[in-house]
Amino acid sequence: MVKTKLLKLIQVNSLPLEQVIENIASVLQVDYQENCNEFFITIPPDLGEGFIRGISFKSGLGLMQYDCTFKEDVEIQFIVNRVHPLKFLSTLKGSLGHRFENQQDYHEIQQYQCAIVASNNHHGHILYFKANVSTSFNSLEVARKDFLDRKECELKKLSNGLEDLFHDVEATHSFYHEGFYSLQIADIFQEIRDMNEKDFLKNLFLEGKIYQALYQHILQYQDDITDESNKYLLRRSEINLIKKAADIIDNEITNTGTIESIARRVGLNGNKLQTGFKKLYKATVNGYIQQKRLNIAKSLLRSTDLNISEIVDQIGLNSKSYFSRIFKEKYGLSPSKFRSKHLSKN
Repeated sequence: MVKTKLLKLIQVNSLPLEQVIENIASVLQVDYQENCNEFFITIPPDLGEGFIRGISFKSGLGLMQYDCTFKEDVEIQFIVNRVHPLKFLSTLKGSLGHRFENQQDYHEIQQYQCAIVASNNHHGHILYFKANVSTSFNSLEVARKDFLDRKECELKKLSNGLEDLFHDVEATHSFYHEGFYSLQIADIFQEIRDMNEKDFLKNLFLEGKIYQALYQHILQYQDDITDESNKYLLRRSEINLIKKAADIIDNEITNTGTIESIARRVGLNGNKLQTGFKKLYKATVNGYIQQKRLNIAKSLLRSTDLNISEIVDQIGLNSKSYFSRIFKEKYGLSPSKFRSKHLSKN
């Protein structure tokens, strides 16, 4: 990531999360709000607009939410001589620069991307915001020692290097993994944003959702390192590919091809294509194709004089008996009786 001339530094020399919020507010010379261990800062107008919000729990989990548009390039430097939390970053809008304190190069985490980051020793994290870019991202933070005290038994079941990452309470090793976050993670953070309860119910809700988000981040990492043909988690960035597959089906209903051939045309595997159709259209790919064919057939029966064989051909089927069976299962009438009933109403 190329960084332009830096104009504004916000240095944070505190941990844990509540002290981080206090520190940021002090540097920005603004007050912060606190309610039931949830903290909120409004960005001052001279610097930009938006907010920074944070909440933490005794389990060692916390969540920082940034929704900011700065008037100048801003670097937030989290530098304190302590072990820093393990962070799961996800960019909902805009782009974010991240580097470790002891490194010079930034990773750019763009919209729909996420990253798992852990610094080594007592090195901190540096976040970089471009001027006049509306940036919204979440940082799910794990204080590994506190978390391990409560989850050590369960963490023994983790694999693919994650067990070592969570057990590295002294931050012996650094870690960086980047990918695209899943629809499940996107949905969780949207539910957090839409939450309207207060106090106890809100706190209870948020802690549960943060656990869910951590669970999904772990599943996503495991999916990321799986062979491409076996990946199954659908990413927010792949939604347009699912819609493109639906367009192919809509426009080529007489010869849709196999699920795998459609998946290849849009750049996905069959597992992800199925997952996407279930998410967007509440149907499998074959279910979507069948419904599309039946909708066309129903329209042709109502508005044309085509016979059943011609309609079967137009919707890409080969068997009149099969068509009649699935049509009756869907609409409760055979195609011919459906046509007769419609004509009698005109």
